[in-house]
Amino acid sequence: MSIYGKSLISPDDFTVEELQTVVNTAREMMDTGMTAYQDLCRGKILATLFYEPSTRTKLSFESAMLRMGGSILGFGDANTSSVAKGESIADTVRVISSYADIAVMRHHKEGAPKLAAQYATIPFINGGDGGHQHPTQTLTDLLTVAKYKGEFKDQVVAFCGDLKFGRTVHSLIRTLARLQTKKIILVSPEELTLPQNLYRELLERGIKMEVVTCLEGIISEVDVLYMTRIQRERFFNEADYQRLKDTYILDVHKLERAKSDMIIMHPLPRVNEIAYEIDNDPRAIYFKQAECGVYARMALMALQLGVM
Repeated sequence: MSIYGKSLISPDDFTVEELQTVVNTAREMMDTGMTAYQDLCRGKILATLFYEPSTRTKLSFESAMLRMGGSILGFGDANTSSVAKGESIADTVRVISSYADIAVMRHHKEGAPKLAAQYATIPFINGGDGGHQHPTQTLTDLLTVAKYKGEFKDQVVAFCGDLKFGRTVHSLIRTLARLQTKKIILVSPEELTLPQNLYRELLERGIKMEVVTCLEGIISEVDVLYMTRIQRERFFNEADYQRLKDTYILDVHKLERAKSDMIIMHPLPRVNEIAYEIDNDPRAIYFKQAECGVYARMALMALQLGVM
């Protein structure tokens, strides 16, 4: 299954077999160790076009390329680029395509990476667009579950928190539908429920789902708990954010009824939705999940560049 030269804007751009190829390659890299791949991308350049603040995504992409012996160029603030002068995304991407071998874009506007990819002559990756998609986080999540739990089809997965604006949730949940996940439980306040069009899409695919507002009532049946933060930057007014920000806080008390082999995931950054006391619980793997992100992005870029 060849991914060479393909762009990744949405997880749907890859077949289930192609997604599995990326995950399997990443697992092989994890098992072998990074030093075995230190010259894999020697002479290759990654362009990072980050129009929105990012820590994990930007740094993990840069780490992934550097660990494979490649180089990076780009910007982490649109105000330091020619965008501040009024340059269009199309023109930026046309130019970058002659400077680099592969590119990743993070943008606050939904659909911006999809537009950019239409003008790129190199493999293009969506590093997150508004509240829409985050496909490389989905690859990270698939790798994490594969490593620590096994096949998704055997899991009851609960998403808790901001399901309305959470791009990591939107990307992953669509993919879970394609992977025939056993059951999906949606836990959120009524104001932050999954967008109706996505909910209807899942229903049409025949996915078994449950919608609740209370985490304690369902935690005993969950295999994978995916916590998300209430995203301040997605709210139109501060009052709504302040009212909802502490709706779900995972603490030791809530975990008393959880399975001993349940795993707790979080795309990070965390604010206060997971108590720090949980960090020492063996079920808390969100920092290992972040580590998986480097391997997932290494595998993706290596396959897109045709060096594996």
